[in-house]
Amino acid sequence: MMTINFPIILATGLIPMFIGFIWYHDKVFGKPWQRASGVTDEMIQSGNMALILGLSYVFSCMLAMMLMTFSIHQFQVQSLFASDPDFGNPDSESTKYIADFFARYGDKHRTWSHGAVHGVIISIFVALPIIAIKALFERKNFKYILINFGYWLLTITAMCAILCAFV
Repeated sequence: MMTINFPIILATGLIPMFIGFIWYHDKVFGKPWQRASGVTDEMIQSGNMALILGLSYVFSCMLAMMLMTFSIHQFQVQSLFASDPDFGNPDSESTKYIADFFARYGDKHRTWSHGAVHGVIISIFVALPIIAIKALFERKNFKYILINFGYWLLTITAMCAILCAFV
């Protein structure tokens, strides 16, 4: 059976903030992002940073929980039986099947590199379309899309690699 490693989820929730601190720093992509997005220095200085960082961390942990289910195949197998009325009963056929499955395949594809591959795929087929559609309707330029996609590509790839290796 799959169990969730909450300390790893909480640690993985810090990754978007850590990468964002570097990625959006003035000496990296901060100034080009500001110009592309129309954000001024005054706008950045305004707002409740404790609230912004706190909510960002909560949302990052939520993202980590979902990425865990996308990057670890074993979660999907277990979810097939979740609606079985005997799910969790140690004597049921489904529980015995799941136990046998995990004994044989529980560690299969549980590596950094496998998680990273999932991260790249998720970034391209989920993050990029969301960023691009939003940017198109906001009339943002291609540079804006590339800067934000680059951040999410790196962030989601790192998150999936860590989750796949440690959860």
